[in-house]
Amino acid sequence: MLTSVFLALLVSSAIATEKGGALPSLNDTKAAETFIDSADVVVIAFLEGEDSRGYEELVAAAKRVDSVPVAICTVKEVWADYKVSSDTITLFRKADNHQENLVLADAKKLDSDGLTNFITTNEVRYITEYDQVTAVGLFGSEVKSHLLLFANRGTKEFTELKNKLEALAPEFTVLVCAD
Repeated sequence: MLTSVFLALLVSSAIATEKGGALPSLNDTKAAETFIDSADVVVIAFLEGEDSRGYEELVAAAKRVDSVPVAICTVKEVWADYKVSSDTITLFRKADNHQENLVLADAKKLDSDGLTNFITTNEVRYITEYDQVTAVGLFGSEVKSHLLLFANRGTKEFTELKNKLEALAPEFTVLVCAD
């Protein structure tokens, strides 16, 4: 399983590089599921094609928020699996199993700054650094219980502590949600 996810990401990365920064393309539901499972937060642009409204702006936003993988899906049968019926940019996050849709037809203004804000505001991870931008996403999410930990990122133990917490977080998320 891990090998197939790694291979899918490697192929997607190669395709994106080959097309000069173009987004990787997801051509079936299995590819979309694999992509969604590949990270805590991902974005899929359900668009007609690379010439669709919002595509260029999303590519620019994806370069600015490089911690969130972004792909495009032009296959309408896959759109239906995610209850998308028109050009939509969708953020998927594991922390609360949420799908946040930005329907492009409803967007009055569409630019890379706005899309960057959409991604960063809705980017809730198991481990999230708290700041003015992430505060909006944290408290606007379905996650109503948060564990706050103060840690000095300047210490050598910080990375080890963060890695341990990231490994444990999914287990405790299930326990908290089940109670």
